Amino acid sequence: MRKIKEVLRLRFEPGLGQRAIARACSIGQSTVHEYLKRVEAAKVPWPLPESWDQERVERALFGEHRFTEQFPERVRPDFPALHAQLQQHRHLTLQLAWEEYRQVHPEGYGYSRFRELYGRWRKKQDVVLSLCL
Repeated sequence: MRKIKEVLRLRFEPGLGQRAIARACSIGQSTVHEYLKRVEAAKVPWPLPESWDQERVERALFGEHRFTEQFPERVRPDFPALHAQLQQHRHLTLQLAWEEYRQVHPEGYGYSRFRELYGRWRKKQDVVLSLCL
């Protein structure tokens, strides 16, 4: 959750600097700088009008765009099929599997995220012990 209203309050009431605001709000100094830059560009008044809630302030600074619109849903790989392929073909690597995935889904996951998701999927699989007689 953004802390824009608190950043504005700390800036305009006690007149704190960006570093002090960042510490008080537990956010990065670059974030404070960005908020204040956007406030100045949007000419947001202080004190804020009573009718301005957090959502209204965000619309004034960031427009109508939503976070989910910036990061579209990506196609998840078929990890069971991928695992089976990795077991069958000893020269197939996760890197090669990811490259094939990206050829089919150019907007898909990057390699590090792909590896992380595959690792999480593997940890959730049941361990099977086979006994040789």
